[in-house]
Amino acid sequence: MSGLGTIANAAAIICGALAGIVLRRGLPEKWQQTIMQGVALCIVVIGLQMAFKTANVVIVVVSLVIGSIIGEYFDIEGNLQKFGSWIASKVYHGKDGSFAAQLARGFISATLIFCIGAMAVVGALQDGLKQDPTILYAKATLDGIISVILTANLGIGVVFSAFSVFIYQGCLTLLAAFLQTVMTEAVLNEITACGVLITAIGINMLKILEIRISNQLPAIFVAWLLAYIFI
Repeated sequence: MSGLGTIANAAAIICGALAGIVLRRGLPEKWQQTIMQGVALCIVVIGLQMAFKTANVVIVVVSLVIGSIIGEYFDIEGNLQKFGSWIASKVYHGKDGSFAAQLARGFISATLIFCIGAMAVVGALQDGLKQDPTILYAKATLDGIISVILTANLGIGVVFSAFSVFIYQGCLTLLAAFLQTVMTEAVLNEITACGVLITAIGINMLKILEIRISNQLPAIFVAWLLAYIFI
């Protein structure tokens, strides 16, 4: 049955996030800060490794520029903040704006980490074409562990990324027969290279800069289009 891998992946993220909430409450604030800095450094390294997948850095640069323009025009960051505020108002009555911002940050950061990369795409396509969820089961294990750490540092917003993963990988699985022809290895490498956005998550966590990551998300789709046309 197709889709089992995605269901397992989303469930693992939810379970990991719940464990992270318990861990977050049991750790002193000083420990949380040190652990968060360590996690942030690891995220920076992961993003850089993904960026090195590119065979044409011009595609990545142009994708980020065009994607940023699109994102700023539609104010994706602002709309996601509003979405976070809406969730906060429904789930946590009486919470202030800072809580909503934290919820949105956890949701956005986790969604990027879990959705960008070869395992999400290749695993979903293999599940759809061959009913083989092996790759997604492996990804579920990794994502479950990562969600524990992310939730302990970024809060409850991480749990909502499970819905992003479910929708994203579920659509890839359903459209696998079509996407197989347009998701070549070269195209996938350029999409993965836009994982340099994950580096920005680490930079934000380290409070070096405040990068509006959400407004750069269209770069992923621009990279797919440019790579498909020119490679």
